[in-house]
Amino acid sequence: MKYLVFVAMGGAAGSVSRYLLSQWTQAQWQGGFPLGTLLVNLIGSCAIGVVFALLERQVLHPDWRGLLMVGFLGAFTTFSTFSLEAFALWESGQALQALGYVLASVTFCVLGAGLAITLTRALL
Repeated sequence: MKYLVFVAMGGAAGSVSRYLLSQWTQAQWQGGFPLGTLLVNLIGSCAIGVVFALLERQVLHPDWRGLLMVGFLGAFTTFSTFSLEAFALWESGQALQALGYVLASVTFCVLGAGLAITLTRALL
């Protein structure tokens, strides 16, 4: 039961954080490219790499997995929104932007997670 409470608390904080950061980024950007979602997913990918490495090295108590990885970062990252935005770009005739968005999201987020894991391991 304690684990579910941690997941719920993290999820609430993650979803609100995602909304605020995404909205703020889009307001600054004011372009058609979904930069807010890309930024959220990149930050989330890096953060999950750090948390993973900290849990792996037992720097964090296992309960933090539920709060941070499952709850906060699960709600913070937005793969479903990413998918919808990529499809919307494609459907609106912006195939090049859609392809660029998909490639940038996947490439940078995977690299971000890998870099975060590598750096966190090195610092520990």
